[in-house]
Amino acid sequence: MIIKEYEFLQCKDAQKPHYITPHNFEAIEKFVLENEPTAEYLKLTTKKGFGKVLQAQNFVGVIQTKDGTTIEILPKIFQNDDPKQAKEILFKMLRTLKNSPFRSFNSAHLQSAKMPLFEIFITMFLDELAKLIQRGIKSDYIGREENLPFLKGKLKMGEHVKQNFIHKERFFVEYEEFSSDRVENRLIKTTLQYLYKRSSSNRNQQRIREFLFVFDAITPSVDFKTDFSKIKPNRQMRDYEQVLIWCRTFLDNNSFSPYRGNDLSFALLFDMNLLFESYVAAYLRRQFDRITTQDKTHHLAYENGSGKFRLKPDIVIHHQDQMIIADTKWKILDEEKTNNGVNQSDMYQLYAYGTKYEQCKDMYLIYPKSNEMQGNHFHYFKESTCESNQGLNLKVVFFDLLNDKVCDDSLCRQ
Repeated sequence: MIIKEYEFLQCKDAQKPHYITPHNFEAIEKFVLENEPTAEYLKLTTKKGFGKVLQAQNFVGVIQTKDGTTIEILPKIFQNDDPKQAKEILFKMLRTLKNSPFRSFNSAHLQSAKMPLFEIFITMFLDELAKLIQRGIKSDYIGREENLPFLKGKLKMGEHVKQNFIHKERFFVEYEEFSSDRVENRLIKTTLQYLYKRSSSNRNQQRIREFLFVFDAITPSVDFKTDFSKIKPNRQMRDYEQVLIWCRTFLDNNSFSPYRGNDLSFALLFDMNLLFESYVAAYLRRQFDRITTQDKTHHLAYENGSGKFRLKPDIVIHHQDQMIIADTKWKILDEEKTNNGVNQSDMYQLYAYGTKYEQCKDMYLIYPKSNEMQGNHFHYFKESTCESNQGLNLKVVFFDLLNDKVCDDSLCRQ
């Protein structure tokens, strides 16, 4: 099932769109309520004719219930209602996320956009794993302790006496064995077993079976959280980096939007505000040589020389002798609303940035392009300097996700 931001799930009428069973509705409702203090993944509300519903908010991604029902939540791309195009744009945005496995997304995956999101994620993981297997999985000297019928390595006298008082023919020993049964490979095997139970794609299931054959001699991880903590990144294991990020994504499925609860089988959700910020920052990196994101240089106030109320603009651009500040907001502006829907708090926030970053004269508040506000923008000046056209200049502009550009050339001509 596919829904978009602000559409809702209902369990009242099976003949109407976005129906899920009462049992699944209850499971998702518990998930929402348990995580409500930290994030509003869906909003519990009511709709006429449906009663209680779960309305998608600014989080997109995939939710899978324990009976296998998969719900995809896609971004609302305002100029277009095509789910395929929304999914393609979502993947373009995911590629820009730092420390994520989505950077390997390519045109072949784009052709698979008709597949469910969850299956595309599995395909991307399997593609990375195929590259790793082609290069060869790593082995290491693994320490073992066993009660063997022959002497090998070092005899552990205490355990030997304790366990072999009757069995004189055995030896309790510790030894090292060069083996591929290392923690990284165990996590990969556990991920393959996990995905085999949840994938509904014949193609993906076939590939998982083939890869499980490669990992046949490796024992599964029995405590993947502890095993993840044992991984020590180094140059020799660089080939494993992307695959292990995927393993953590599937097994520990809270890498991007932390959540609690065991009411669902799987959930991978992304905050559209963070995705939009990441995507716009990636675009601006192609326009300017030097930009920083989430800059933490200044505080709003100081107490006894210590900074209080840290300021954190989304994007700071250094270009020649100019500084430009840009903040992104994933929100639909509307001409019918006061100030077109621009929040007063956002204006105060930008003003604070402009006064603390003394070199900054130009600031931008960037929203996704919407049908309602095509081509409009606004200028704000400090009142005392309006006549001289000096001081802070704040423009509200729009980013066209379909054509991948800011709908205002001034940001690119600075």
